[in-house]
Amino acid sequence: MGENVSFKSNGGTCSGYLASNATDASAPGVVLIQEWWGLVPHICDVANRLAAEGFTVLAPDLYNGESSTEPDEAGKLMMGLNLQHAAKDMSGAVDFLQEKTGRTKVGVVGFCMGGGLTLALACQRPDAVAAAAPFYGVIPWPEAQPNWDALAAVVEGHYAENDAFASPEMAKALEEDLRKRGKNATFHVYNGTDHAFFNDERPDVYNSAAANTAWTRTLALFRANL
Repeated sequence: MGENVSFKSNGGTCSGYLASNATDASAPGVVLIQEWWGLVPHICDVANRLAAEGFTVLAPDLYNGESSTEPDEAGKLMMGLNLQHAAKDMSGAVDFLQEKTGRTKVGVVGFCMGGGLTLALACQRPDAVAAAAPFYGVIPWPEAQPNWDALAAVVEGHYAENDAFASPEMAKALEEDLRKRGKNATFHVYNGTDHAFFNDERPDVYNSAAANTAWTRTLALFRANL
């Protein structure tokens, strides 16, 4: 269902994984943003699943071909990510989907590191991002906070009860801040879950009930706003 593609970005090109609905070239576009592991098979599988539900999905490769299955190495890849460069790659993905689908609105969904970047992209491209679904993602660095006032998307986030990286307290604080700014933001916290509860390739943390509920909510968010 999917294929590797290149698209214009940052004065050059970026690669990514494109999954599309073969029967509808104008199916709404969704940018899918990777976890800290990189553009791994799980992310490609999520892209395929979204495409099967009627969306055109592009997952940009923010690590330029690198990935890891080891937490220490993944952490190094994340810390080495050039956020300005990543922002341009994600914006290029938005432009690609607009051109491919003929639609101005796109959705964004991402996991862990990608959840934080989902929020950043929604603030960066309010002209295009109409719906954002961060999964256990926050932006913990004060110097990297986006312009929250620019946010125009409907935001529906998904967070774990037991999560040291994106704690329920952090999610609640961000939700309250966004609502005070007049934004349409709802953050769900799933009881009894751990960070990465959506990742069905990690049996140590995967929670099928929570994952299914979050997936259903995400599909409904995109269908209502794209």
